[in-house]
Amino acid sequence: MKVFISADIEGTAFTTYWSETELKENVYSRAAAEMTREVRAAIDGAVAAGADSILVNDAHDFGINLDPNEMPECVELIRGWSGSPMSMVEGVDETFDAAMFVGYHAAAGRYGNPLSHTMSTKTTRVTLNGLPCSEFLLYSWACAMKGVPTVFLAGDQALVDDSRELHPCLKTVAVKSGFGGMTRCLAPVKAHRLIREESEKSLRQDLGKARITLPGHYELRISYREHKQAVRNSFFPGCRLEENSTVSFVTDDYMALLTAAHFCL
Repeated sequence: MKVFISADIEGTAFTTYWSETELKENVYSRAAAEMTREVRAAIDGAVAAGADSILVNDAHDFGINLDPNEMPECVELIRGWSGSPMSMVEGVDETFDAAMFVGYHAAAGRYGNPLSHTMSTKTTRVTLNGLPCSEFLLYSWACAMKGVPTVFLAGDQALVDDSRELHPCLKTVAVKSGFGGMTRCLAPVKAHRLIREESEKSLRQDLGKARITLPGHYELRISYREHKQAVRNSFFPGCRLEENSTVSFVTDDYMALLTAAHFCL
C-alpha cells in the first residue's frame, strides 16, 4: 500500500502562539519535535495497516521541520518548496492509495484556533464554493483531483468540525480546541496514541468507497486585511475585485484554482 502524508504544525497538540511555529524562535524546537512525533504516529498506524511505501511532505513554513532521523525506512520525505501550485501536497499522484493530513488547522478567520489562517496571515476570510476554505479543504481536493482519497485528518477541533462531511470515510483526531487566544490541548502522549489508532483504522477501510467526485465548478473568494492587497491580486488573470478588500476567482478547472490560490494567498 502506498500512502501520502501532508504535515503542518499549527494544528499539532499544543501550538498556541505564532512564535512556536517560527524557525528563528527559541520555543520552535519543542513544537517541531511534537510535529515529528505526530507524523511518526500516523506513519506507525499506516504501517500497521499494511503501508510499505510512504511519502511525507513537510508542509510548514520553510519545509524543514520534521526530523528525518525519526522516519522509518519505508518513508521518503519532501523538504522545501519547488514553487508548484500543488504546494502542501506536492508529490502526490495517481499511484497513491490514500492521503492523510497531520497537524492541520482551521481556516482563515475561523473560531477555534488562535493560529487559524489559510496559507498566509494576510486574509480575514477565504471561501471555496461557499465553504470555509482551510488548507485541508484546498489540498485534500487537490488529492481528489489526482484520484487519491483522503482518509485521515489530525488537527484542531474547529477544522475537524468543518471537515467531517468533505470525505465519506474520513477518520479524524482533534488534538486541541481553542477559545480566543487560548488553547485546550490533549496530553501529547494521548494525541500520539489516538493518531496511531485512527490512522490505522482509516487505511483498513474499503478505500474505493473513500473516493470523491469534485464539484466541477469552483468559486474562490478571498478577503484581505488590507484593500491594497485585493487591488493588487485582482490583476491576476481571472481574478475580479468584488469589494474594497475582496477578490473572486471562478473556474471549472481545479488546477487553475490551485494556481490562483498559490499566487493570491
